[in-house]
Amino acid sequence: MMQARSLEAAPARTPAVDETALFRKMMRRILPFLFVCYVVSYLDRVNVGFAALTMNKDIGLTATSFGIGAGLFFFGYFIAEIPSNLIMMRVGARIWIARIMISWGLVSAATAFVTGPVQFGIARFLLGLGEAGFVPGVFLYLSLWFPAAVRARATAMFLLGIPVANIVGSPLSGALVQLEGFGLKGWQWLLILEAAPAVLLGIACLFVLTDKPEKARWLTAPERDFLVDRLAAEKSAIEKKHNLTLGQALRNWRVLTLAIINFCAIVGSLGIGLWLPQIIKQLGLDTASVGLVTAIPYVCGAVAMVAWGRMSDRGRDRTIYPAIALFVGAAALLASAFTPTPTLTIAALCVAVAGINAFVATFWAVPSGFLTGRAAAGGIAMIVSIGNLGGFAGPYLIGLVRDLSGGFTAPLLLVAGFLLVGASLMVVFGQRVRRADLPAAIPA
Repeated sequence: MMQARSLEAAPARTPAVDETALFRKMMRRILPFLFVCYVVSYLDRVNVGFAALTMNKDIGLTATSFGIGAGLFFFGYFIAEIPSNLIMMRVGARIWIARIMISWGLVSAATAFVTGPVQFGIARFLLGLGEAGFVPGVFLYLSLWFPAAVRARATAMFLLGIPVANIVGSPLSGALVQLEGFGLKGWQWLLILEAAPAVLLGIACLFVLTDKPEKARWLTAPERDFLVDRLAAEKSAIEKKHNLTLGQALRNWRVLTLAIINFCAIVGSLGIGLWLPQIIKQLGLDTASVGLVTAIPYVCGAVAMVAWGRMSDRGRDRTIYPAIALFVGAAALLASAFTPTPTLTIAALCVAVAGINAFVATFWAVPSGFLTGRAAAGGIAMIVSIGNLGGFAGPYLIGLVRDLSGGFTAPLLLVAGFLLVGASLMVVFGQRVRRADLPAAIPA
């Protein structure tokens, strides 16, 4: 049915193309590489959570100073996010994503040699500057390739790197942090060895990525024509309804509201992500077991991302899916703060991580429904950059409240509150969009 509609909508000059087969071909060609890049990116972002198991004592970090230092990553990210995305629009994804990955790999490895709280904070800030633009750049890149009907699915497959990074990285990091040798501690080996793939993948970007469909030699001429026409028709429909300039996009109520929602969600996502190894260790597990158990919630998160992304693509209202996901995540975090046994605590954390990851899988289909061109480059970057300040607030607040309260119950309640605020704002956003007759996604 979808195929028939799409073919009717395509210009007469375009020969018949099997749309389903084309999208599968694109997903096989584009998404696996970007997925691996994101796994490495996310691993380099959060592996300090495992390094902290021994690093904090070695370099003199309290829970509060670790939270501040870990979160400074997102201030660097915030400063460079929008300029980075605008540069990518000018020079192309192939060159710019390669630069980003090589930069963050080198800085991540250098973090292994910090000797105190100040150097740790500087290293994390520089890591944020280096990595800035990667995630919004990929979101923008996917909008240049995938029509709206399959964009949430494509985005979910890319963002599957979040749980997979934790599924693979948790036991790996738990093992690496116990290494000793050649004058280096385990946490230093962890940071160095997990940074190396970023540099190698950055070099590979120059040979793997294609900037836009018009340049794709791996597509047939009819496939290129069909895809270019389909994307152009969608862009034209969005511009007729919204037609936002870059400046208007940065001031638009939808962009600002989505940025606040993203902030609330990332307080939960990165707050829990960076502290989860220490939360689980407090349940009485040894370091090796912490790595294995920390992977379990992210298996649940991976399943939730794929399933929820598919449901979102079949639905007509893009906004309800991220709202439900955040409500589920908040409820599960509230439950985890009061569970009487370690097993129930881990089960509640599994549901919480699943809800947060399901939100991420469906949220990013919303802004691409009303942003195009430079407005999309700046608007999406703004949503990511403001949202990523939650990556500072989450780890910092959890560390501060833990130092004050002596445990993780109060921090988990605080993070759950942020998720509830984000979910409520998503509901209000959806209602206002529907009243204004502004669809949150362009129909297929």
